[in-house]
Amino acid sequence: MSSIKLKHSGGNSVIIAAPSSNPASDRTITLPSNADGTMLTTTNPKAGNIIQVEQSFKTNDFGHTGNTNYTDITGLNVNITPTSSSNKVLIYISITISCGNITTFRLVRDSTNIALSDTASNRPRGFFQLNKTGDNNTCNTGSIMFLDSPSTTSQVNYKVQFALEISSSVMYINRSVADPDSNTGARSTSGITAMEVAA
Repeated sequence: MSSIKLKHSGGNSVIIAAPSSNPASDRTITLPSNADGTMLTTTNPKAGNIIQVEQSFKTNDFGHTGNTNYTDITGLNVNITPTSSSNKVLIYISITISCGNITTFRLVRDSTNIALSDTASNRPRGFFQLNKTGDNNTCNTGSIMFLDSPSTTSQVNYKVQFALEISSSVMYINRSVADPDSNTGARSTSGITAMEVAA
C-alpha cells in the first residue's frame, strides 16, 4: 500500500513526498477552496457506514403451480461476503406478484429462515402474504427491509422462497395471472439488495 510522507522544508511550507519505492511518480491532491475538512487517518469505517452493496435484479417472469412447500424463486437471491463478523447486512426486497390464492413469502440466509413472524400454532410464518386480488390482470408488490447479523466473514446467500395455500393454486412473479398481450398485461421487475453495514 502506498503512503504519503510529509517533509518540513523550512519556513511555513510542507512537502508531500511520493512513496520511496517509486520516487519519480507525481502525486496530486486537490483540496476544495471553499470548505474545511479533516483527512481520515484510519481505514476503519465508522459505525453505520455502508461498506459494500450486492444486488440481484429479476427482469424475467417466473411462474409456479401446485407447490405448498416453500420453494426458491429463481433469480431472487444474492451473495455477499462480510468483511467483519461484527458487521450487519441490510436486506431490501421488492417483489411484484400475482396469484390465484394465498401465497406466503419468506427470507432465507443460507439454510436459516430469518425475518419471521412469531410462532402461532400451525400458521405459516414469513415476511409477507398475498391473496388473490380479484382481477387476474393486476399485480401487487411486497417489500421488506431487514437488518441481519450473519456473524461471519464467509460468503452468505440470501434468497426469497414462497409457498402456495393449496395445490391447485398458481403464483407468478413480474406478470399477472392472465398475462394478456396488451397494455393490460404489463410486465414488471423484482429485486433483492444486500448492504454490509459497519458495526
